[in-house]
Amino acid sequence: MPGSLVLEGGAEFGGRMADVDRQALSLAGGVQAPVVILPTAAAPDHNHQHAGNNGLHWFRSLGATNISLAMVIDQVSANNPENARAVRSARLIYLLGGFPAYLEQTLRGSSVWAAALEAYQSGAVIAGSSAGAMVLCEDYFDPGTGQTRPGLGLLPRTCVIPHHNTFGQQWAGKLRARLPQSILLGIAEQTGIVSQAGEQSTWTVYGGGEVTVYFPLSSRVFRPKDEFKLPAD
Repeated sequence: MPGSLVLEGGAEFGGRMADVDRQALSLAGGVQAPVVILPTAAAPDHNHQHAGNNGLHWFRSLGATNISLAMVIDQVSANNPENARAVRSARLIYLLGGFPAYLEQTLRGSSVWAAALEAYQSGAVIAGSSAGAMVLCEDYFDPGTGQTRPGLGLLPRTCVIPHHNTFGQQWAGKLRARLPQSILLGIAEQTGIVSQAGEQSTWTVYGGGEVTVYFPLSSRVFRPKDEFKLPAD
């Protein structure tokens, strides 16, 4: 049975993100479950080691005891068998924020992404913050080019707008026009949404902020502990 998805709005590794990430750890099997962090999206500005280490320290502060970095920073390392093995055996796979187009292009068609999908279908949790959340959907907005691009497609008919309480909200109008049949998920910083295990239609909000769901003909705001439904297809 597939696992859960966790989509976070950014400003990870602090504050009320503990609410979200503790839930992710619980769904993954508890603090002893193997956690693998992918710092791929932080590689273009050479921040992957620092950002990855921040992730290690953060999850350890939440009690995680079996956590590692898979240094997937380019297409060569994305096809490295050792990295693929680590991801395949993980119960929580966490994609850091950074540059969404670089992350999507590095993972697409790679052995590491195939391993992540295999783990997910076996019940593992896949989580992403900001860019990491964006690329998991059918489409994402690339702020570097101003274009909308196909994502990795784990969540169909959706597009995440991260940092929705700050600059991200400015993307909503253009994305509604470009993706009129999609559901936009505007997720505030230090906030995340978590799907129920085994399905992608029921979601719960965790953290310190709000989530605005832009349906094709309406929008609704959800707050921590609220649940909402997405179309099953």
